[in-house]
Amino acid sequence: MTTSIWLGVLEQGLLWGVMVLGVYITFRVLDFPDLTVDGSFTLGAAVAARMIIEGQDPWLGTLLALFAGAAAGFVTGFLNTRLRIAPLLSGILMMIALYSINLRVMGNKSMISLLRMDNIYTDVANIGVPAGMAVLTFGLVIITLTTYLLYAFLQTEIGMALRATGDNEQMIRSLGVNTNSTKILGLSMGNALVAMSGALVAQYQSYSDVGMGIGMIVVGLASVIVGEVVIGKRTLLRTLVAVLIGSIIYRAVIAAVMQLGLPTTDLKLFTALLVIFAMSSPLIKEKLSAPPGRAKGSVDHAVNSGN
Repeated sequence: MTTSIWLGVLEQGLLWGVMVLGVYITFRVLDFPDLTVDGSFTLGAAVAARMIIEGQDPWLGTLLALFAGAAAGFVTGFLNTRLRIAPLLSGILMMIALYSINLRVMGNKSMISLLRMDNIYTDVANIGVPAGMAVLTFGLVIITLTTYLLYAFLQTEIGMALRATGDNEQMIRSLGVNTNSTKILGLSMGNALVAMSGALVAQYQSYSDVGMGIGMIVVGLASVIVGEVVIGKRTLLRTLVAVLIGSIIYRAVIAAVMQLGLPTTDLKLFTALLVIFAMSSPLIKEKLSAPPGRAKGSVDHAVNSGN
């Protein structure tokens, strides 16, 4: 692959990496299958795009996108904890509702073009960063800052309670922790990061589309799982770094497959297959590393015992 393609892989891996961190919070930390992600990603893009075309500061638009995503996560958490709706169904209901909300935010248009509009990256270039490196530079800064803040938060008392809620909800509730509050907090944080990623990606692609978030949860899961398989997850910091590297690896694999001529319409299928392979890799590795005579010995032992 050429240098320009590798640069694009890094840029996309970093910008989508913010979304992957959000998926990590809900999927791994909370153990909550949150399909709100598909809608909140588009919500962030829609809010930022609408603010930009109306002449508002793109930084303000990105900040509002973050808060909009947090609100979406809050509603999902409310449906689950207060109305006792199953986690999966809560996410599905919110995802469906967000489709209509996103259309309203975008002025009942399916797409908003941001071509020739100033955005965050043009502002970064205006402070002296080379135009060709503005996205990469900003991506490195925002992903480093986000990872550091998330790592620091998960070490606090509230962060530990959040992690314990996903590990053993009954145990942490017996210690006096309100797990309903920690779930809502985690879902709000996760979707806030997802929406901010959507805002950054919309400005990177120069458009916001109502369907750009479809399948985003699978992309996030693929990045999380691939990163954990390749890098490991022995410590919290290592896991967070693994998640980010997984995002870059996923984008690199997609770019490589595209270079081989795979139609873009097959990318969702390829992503699903990648997730299946990554999730089954521990079992595959165990089967491959097992001694050749192990299975036969087990059968012989069972036969002899029966006799």
